[in-house]
Amino acid sequence: MSIPADRCPGVFRTHQAADGALARIRVPGGVIASEALDALALAADEFGDGTIELTVRGNLQVRGIAENDVAAFAEAVIAAGLASDSAHDRVRNVIVSPFSGRVGGLADLRPFADALVDTLVAADWSAVLSGRFWFGLDDGRGDVLARTTDVAGVAVDSDHAVVVIGGSHVIGPVPLRDLPDQMVAAARAFLDVAEGAWRISDLDEDRRTTLFSALGASAEGPLPVPRHPEPRVGWFDQTDGRVMLGAVVPFGNLSAEQARYAAAIGVHVSITTEREILIGDLDEAVAETVVRVLAPLGFIFDSRSPWTTLTACTGSPGCAKSAADVRTALRDHVADLDPDADAPPHGHWIGCDRGCGSPARSHVRVLASADGTLRRVD
Repeated sequence: MSIPADRCPGVFRTHQAADGALARIRVPGGVIASEALDALALAADEFGDGTIELTVRGNLQVRGIAENDVAAFAEAVIAAGLASDSAHDRVRNVIVSPFSGRVGGLADLRPFADALVDTLVAADWSAVLSGRFWFGLDDGRGDVLARTTDVAGVAVDSDHAVVVIGGSHVIGPVPLRDLPDQMVAAARAFLDVAEGAWRISDLDEDRRTTLFSALGASAEGPLPVPRHPEPRVGWFDQTDGRVMLGAVVPFGNLSAEQARYAAAIGVHVSITTEREILIGDLDEAVAETVVRVLAPLGFIFDSRSPWTTLTACTGSPGCAKSAADVRTALRDHVADLDPDADAPPHGHWIGCDRGCGSPARSHVRVLASADGTLRRVD
């Protein structure tokens, strides 16, 4: 099997799109400090198109960067504390159950995201990992496991987790304190058999078997069940008595102004793989004020909104491969929907058959033909 070169963008190595350079900022665990979000908003305004895009891997990206501004943008991201080492920039791909430690779940796995990244970047060999290799920490509810990560730590009680390799084989249970080391060891074992493969799913059967054997991973016994979550949009009571708010914005596009207002709340913001924005650890009075301020700015706190289930790729004119301006088409479609109806089934509108940004769950695809017409593809 021939595997093309890994061109997954980062902060230091961008992708040249039709609308300029695109930089992807890894956000391990999906959590960004308010000061960092504010700084990124300023950088998006100064060097990009003034928008911060939320991705389906829980990261952020900025488009429209001029070629001669790429280095300056990278320096701004470094100053914000969102990147440091160019060699390991693209390997810090870690997602965590977004409600972990706040609403439900068997264990709080948030601290283990930082420990995992620290262990990973401390290893020189990890710089060879593809920018697509993906780690996940699931607090037992199955939401991260549903994202088909390469190596996932899944809590089985408050002190132990299993390590799921390639979605099919299990190591453990192991104590939570050992989880980062176990997960990084699994990534190292993958490189021993990778031969240029980006992800475990790219391995042929023989190399997968070799990997599972080397790790002592077994297909026997209970495998944690993946579960796609309901929209994390609205008002959620935390176990400590405080409040978490969940919101979406159309297309997962956060304007620099919106980002600055969210940052001004002064708490960490979480980004989910469903492109949701979570603002937690608020008392009720503050939460009510946040909704009153952010809703008029375009933040959607209604879980029945079609923007909780309908998404689109970049489309034209931003992407040269797209046959249509799918985002304008989707906006027009949403405008025609009954505003009092429940959110429609999940759907993704795409300008070509690459399907960039497609959700992991089952969904309706609306595809642009070569002549620009849109049709439903089941």
